[in-house]
Amino acid sequence: MVCHVRLIEKPTLNNPILIEGLPGIGFVASIVTLHLIRELNAKPFVEIKSSAFQDFSTSTEDGGIASSENKLYYFKRRGDGDLVFLYGNTQALTPFGQYELYGHILDIFQDLGGDTVITLGGMRVETVSSPLKVYCAATDKETLNRAIKYGATVIKGGHIFGAAGLLIGLGKIRGMRGLCLLGETTGQYPDSEAALAVMEVLQNVIDLDVKTSGLDLRAKENLDYLYELMGETRYEKGEKDEVSFRWFI
Repeated sequence: MVCHVRLIEKPTLNNPILIEGLPGIGFVASIVTLHLIRELNAKPFVEIKSSAFQDFSTSTEDGGIASSENKLYYFKRRGDGDLVFLYGNTQALTPFGQYELYGHILDIFQDLGGDTVITLGGMRVETVSSPLKVYCAATDKETLNRAIKYGATVIKGGHIFGAAGLLIGLGKIRGMRGLCLLGETTGQYPDSEAALAVMEVLQNVIDLDVKTSGLDLRAKENLDYLYELMGETRYEKGEKDEVSFRWFI
């Protein structure tokens, strides 16, 4: 496997927290992370290409090229706990590729002094609760109890696939704290209501105060970004189901 890492900038960060926002069920992680990147004006500092990504590029309407990518962004806060965001238009397509990719990402994050990883996503259910539930799992009791304090419900059994599960699993081996937050969703794409529920818990957990209005616009922006790689350019083509987007989940 080949994983190409381009360093745009090497920021000096204070006890950074890594927040994962790659596409998955309901695009919950992508919507939340893109919203935070935009609202905080987070800056990109690493671009990653992997041979486990899709083996094509797509020509855009203006004659440009769109290709698979993951990027890391940073935001410096006053005091403790700067933020690093992982955002992109794909996950790695193979188990080997996922281990390699997330290993590189954790290497970069550790080099910045980071020791806490938070992953986000959707949890598919037949019927969404009212109010909508956010489920959690963590590498340690202290982290788990903090999520519970702010309204999350413990995941009792089950698998957490892809970046949401693997990043905190690999991080634990390295001695990092890890937390996964999954919002209930029927699986519609995009699910901005599930994203809102996850974002509210996340902000409490990390002591962040960013306005949540505009998540619908972020959902559209995120979907257009994904459509560009697929060769479909307009959000108006409608919500997609799981089968349509299975290539990156």
